[in-house]
Amino acid sequence: MNISQAATAAGLTSKTIRFYEQQGVIPPAARSANGYRIYTEQQLDSLRFIKRSRDMGFSLDESRELLQLSLDPSRTSASVKQKAEQQITRIDQQIEALQQMRSLLEAAANRCRGDESAECPILDQLNGVAVDNDSPE
Repeated sequence: MNISQAATAAGLTSKTIRFYEQQGVIPPAARSANGYRIYTEQQLDSLRFIKRSRDMGFSLDESRELLQLSLDPSRTSASVKQKAEQQITRIDQQIEALQQMRSLLEAAANRCRGDESAECPILDQLNGVAVDNDSPE
């Protein structure tokens, strides 16, 4: 199949597939007589694997490593589990950071009257102006 068909089948863009080839994540596709890339079912499986890995938040390098592990019959599940647990820890840290951001933004939004006045606790927060949290709304 050509690159646009492979992209559709893998849920990626053609540009992403070319990037993965350039980065050595997947081997370069064979070329037809007219120079078009031709992808095999195995390459398509690899592209889908990388996409799912990226969807779980793994970096491109980590996704490459996981793909290599998936193709290695001598791998151990312990090494794969360790990578997954490290990713879970990173996701938990991201969730905590997002919750803190949300809390700060929500508190500023709750203090904002949202009327025609120029006073805006949201902008004050972004400007680093100390805001009295105990002031009545």
